[in-house]
Amino acid sequence: MIDRDELVSACEQLLEARRFKDYTENGLQVEGARTVTRVLSGVTACQALLDEAVRWQADLVLVHHGYFWKNEPVAVTGMKRRRLSTLLANDINLLAYHLPLDAHPELGNNATLAQRLGWTVEGTLDAPMGEGLLWHGRLERPMGVAELAAQVGASLAREPLVIEAPGTDAVSRIAWCTGGAQDMIIPAAEAGAEVFVSGEISERTTHLAREMGIHYLAAGHHATERYGVQALGEWLAQRFGVEHRFVDIDNPA
Repeated sequence: MIDRDELVSACEQLLEARRFKDYTENGLQVEGARTVTRVLSGVTACQALLDEAVRWQADLVLVHHGYFWKNEPVAVTGMKRRRLSTLLANDINLLAYHLPLDAHPELGNNATLAQRLGWTVEGTLDAPMGEGLLWHGRLERPMGVAELAAQVGASLAREPLVIEAPGTDAVSRIAWCTGGAQDMIIPAAEAGAEVFVSGEISERTTHLAREMGIHYLAAGHHATERYGVQALGEWLAQRFGVEHRFVDIDNPA
């Protein structure tokens, strides 16, 4: 059991949340119980995850995608009312970290994706969304794009969409940013990466990849961002002795 504010403060310091100019509010988004014994983590604070938190009697829900995004409707009606009602009626805290959880050098989505796939991290690159979000490095060995796609698909249990660029198939220099970071393909290509991996793809991404000569793998927004929140939940469990459980709500996007 740990005081909620102590737990939140530890996360704020670990993730350096205040240094990010984000599209949402990072940190404690909905206040619930003062003490925390059980932490349920998931990628997105959807209703299915909240319902599981109620069944498991969690005191805190930890997510990557929380609420209160810029330009979203502010009225608390419909789906938003149901979600907030579930949290408030059951005295459950909602703790969310977006860009800070992408960028963390050990527990973040980019770091844990590289760990899972065995990529050698060489550093980060300047990117439009801010420091520490676009990573680059090398594969364990040079391989064809089809082989890399198969490796990624097997590890993430989701077949990536592959856009192959003209020229050589064998690649070793890789850049990546999890989630909806398809437009980071431009600085990735300019930095000399031969292949870029992210979560989503836009119509323009195909043309950018082909014309800039960089292969692109869209490995899934949800699929590439399942691991940071799990790592943070386990860090909380080890540091504070709370019980942690991750729930993967299926999402093909």
